[in-house]
Amino acid sequence: MAEENNQVQPQLQIQRIFLKDISFESPRSPLIFQEEWKPEVGLELNTKSRQVGENLYEVVLEITVNVKNNDEPAYLVQVLQGGLFTIAGFEEKQLHHALGAFCPGTLFPYARENIDAIITKGSFSPVMLAPINFDALYMESLQKQQQPATETTQ
Repeated sequence: MAEENNQVQPQLQIQRIFLKDISFESPRSPLIFQEEWKPEVGLELNTKSRQVGENLYEVVLEITVNVKNNDEPAYLVQVLQGGLFTIAGFEEKQLHHALGAFCPGTLFPYARENIDAIITKGSFSPVMLAPINFDALYMESLQKQQQPATETTQ
């Protein structure tokens, strides 16, 4: 039936998930291991996407974990987790939602695993990042983008 009215059935397929970049810094090692451990965890999250071929998109989830102990830096981890996704048959609004919410949500467990692995190799306990609602973050981002437009028209 889709062939009869020339409509492409919506499709979203994962082509590849890859580690684009990872870094770990622990500037106060090994002295940090002699201190009482009372970590303060800071988290930054960003996503980027770009079209790299016909119906082929690269999505990169960037997570930075900055941990301090007694107001001193303990370690910093940054992971850029990438993915290639084939996305076709979506309207523009649906495409942006897939790139801004679904794809980062798919990449998150891989990024979380890489973060925990590198922290453990640095001889620290894993952070165990909680699940993230990327749909809510995407909607919040949309609201922030629309807000300046409505504020300037008043």
